[in-house]
Amino acid sequence: MQLSIIVPTYNEAPNVAELIRRVSAAVVGIDAEVVFVDDSTDETPDVIREVAASASLPVRLVHRSSRAGGLGGAVVEGFALAESDTCLVIDGDLQHPPEDIPLLFERFQRGDADVVIASRYIGGGTATGLADRSRVLVSKAATAVTRSMFPIRLRDVSDPMTGFFIVDRRAIDAATLRPRGFKILLEILARKNLRVAEVPFDFAGRHAGESKASVHQGLHFITQLTALRFGKMSLFALIGGLGAVVNLAIVWALTMMGVDYIVAAIIAAEVTIVGNFLLLERFVFHDMREAASSVWVRFAKSFGFNNAEALIRIPIMALLVETWHISAVVATGLTLIVAFFVRFVFHSLVVYAPRRPGVEPTRTRRIVEELDAQAMSPGEL
Repeated sequence: MQLSIIVPTYNEAPNVAELIRRVSAAVVGIDAEVVFVDDSTDETPDVIREVAASASLPVRLVHRSSRAGGLGGAVVEGFALAESDTCLVIDGDLQHPPEDIPLLFERFQRGDADVVIASRYIGGGTATGLADRSRVLVSKAATAVTRSMFPIRLRDVSDPMTGFFIVDRRAIDAATLRPRGFKILLEILARKNLRVAEVPFDFAGRHAGESKASVHQGLHFITQLTALRFGKMSLFALIGGLGAVVNLAIVWALTMMGVDYIVAAIIAAEVTIVGNFLLLERFVFHDMREAASSVWVRFAKSFGFNNAEALIRIPIMALLVETWHISAVVATGLTLIVAFFVRFVFHSLVVYAPRRPGVEPTRTRRIVEELDAQAMSPGEL
């Protein structure tokens, strides 16, 4: 097999037959297969199976129920399933013209690049398929910000946001990838220095269906970009910053209502401790949960530590207010900044520390884990 064409799909049933028809015509003379990695909730899997039965090239389907990692996760799964080490990624909505597949494949076969990218922003390329001028501006602004954050890794890349590219999967360290949403190429390029080449292409309008772009996907992109550039601490800081804003807002609101600032600080601390833990579980340490203690043990560690930290932090805050006559809000902010670094170290090294192999859990731990298993099992406890 010379080429594996990976197509991540989500509710693209109206486009499948036309996509296979055009891909089949484009790859004549190339020993190629098409691998659909499908996260759909509509009839797309059935349409793929129907089209595959009469296709002139091998067509395989993997339908995922978890949809882990979104489109990026689907592409990574496609890399693992591909028959060829040469993997081409293309969207299922026909905004990436299949007729350009031979152009990317020919450029890749020269052997001087690990990744060949179809770019909208080099000579001859266009972005006419973007819905309107505002989408074009958003795309170009996001591209500029991304390149500015990775000036070395992306120095030869004009369009790191594209989803149309060909790559040697052997050049990728799949274990390091943390796919989130749409921008899997950015994830690949930012994780490892790769030799890059580009060819222009015309980004077309959708053949059928509706665009999946949304504010939600935009937030995913911001999260991905932040994590790639600054690692877990950046996400930890982002959530900590959000918690600090909520904390300050609660302190301000309660003190305006006449509640003593110490009581207000305690209430604010408890609310944000629980909220931050839930966000850390979902966005920061999600990749470490499986090897760590159970969720209830993690929560107990996090809740206990943060309360102990608050018992130290709040008296210091009170000292700043009473001795230096700093406002309660400013004193709260200053102490939260110091607490951030201590919290990150504790959560990284203690709360989400992997279980030690070969060490028998204590009786208390077995009871807690059994309760956890029962609570998470289907039906009633």
